[in-house]
Amino acid sequence: METQRQQKINKLLQKDLSEIFQIEMRSVVPGVMVSVTKVVITSDLSIARVYLSIFATTKKTESVEKIKTHTKEIRGHLGKRVGGQLRIIPNLQFFLDDSLDYLENIDNLLKNG
Repeated sequence: METQRQQKINKLLQKDLSEIFQIEMRSVVPGVMVSVTKVVITSDLSIARVYLSIFATTKKTESVEKIKTHTKEIRGHLGKRVGGQLRIIPNLQFFLDDSLDYLENIDNLLKNG
């Protein structure tokens, strides 16, 4: 069960990470749209699990791997944005959120079935 503080931090991180991907990290995965669908922070606020939806490419796993190689840089950008609100900037772990692909697959099966 998440505390109210964790929920607020999740929303803050999701908003700021979304802006970071849209503005500052475009060059990491050019021509690909990256959307932060969910952020879950641990109870000690040290690790944030970031779930990403990736559009306009078939190489989604490769895109996430590219993003993972730039984790330090992304965390630095995040620190500049939320440094006044959080004492410690959490370590970031990136995961592919394939729930939209799953829903699309179910929709296609229902249409064709």
